[in-house]
Amino acid sequence: MPKILIVEDEAPLAETIAYNLREEGYKVCSAADGHGALAMLRSEKPDLVLLDVMLPGIDGLEVCRRMRKESDIPVLMLTAKSREIDKVVGLEVGADDYITKPFGMLELIARIRAALRRSNRETRTSEALTANGIELDLARHSVSVDGVEVELRPKEFALLHLLMANRGRVLERSVLLDRVWGEDEYIDPGTVDVHIRRLREKVEADPSSPLRVLTVRGLGYKFAE
Repeated sequence: MPKILIVEDEAPLAETIAYNLREEGYKVCSAADGHGALAMLRSEKPDLVLLDVMLPGIDGLEVCRRMRKESDIPVLMLTAKSREIDKVVGLEVGADDYITKPFGMLELIARIRAALRRSNRETRTSEALTANGIELDLARHSVSVDGVEVELRPKEFALLHLLMANRGRVLERSVLLDRVWGEDEYIDPGTVDVHIRRLREKVEADPSSPLRVLTVRGLGYKFAE
């Protein structure tokens, strides 16, 4: 059965959720703060995260943002806030769904099941991407170009995956910076251009005249349709 990570600093609520999830057959692990949540994500490898917004130390929004640099597993945010703007912010940092306290356990379990179903469908279609002679396997962290495997550095792989997953769509430098490097420290926007140039040297027959990773002047980059 899927494993659920509960990140909630209110112990009685966390215990109630854990009890009900175990009754439904789920495996459960838990953390009471943001640092613990990030550690659990790496050690327990859960299938879904229930993430409270108001946490001691690192708040839930920042935890979600950091999780998204490491994993695409579903994140269901739990919050006492009900304003629309709070929900929008949660979704923008990478949450898949949002549920406002107080909530019923039947609704929570239904949301979890729906998120896991969506995740299973998306995983089957997104682990391997193929386009324009490039095959990218997310599970194996491998890339081949015209049948020949090439070695990419982690940031190069992340850039290529993001571009291929958004094939035909222009991604601005700011978006690439945020999704690949995150917001933990200042990164010169020119870093994107440097990594794109290095990526082209590995996936283009003629890096000076790219046919796969294209520049859209004044905007950013896109993967050719």
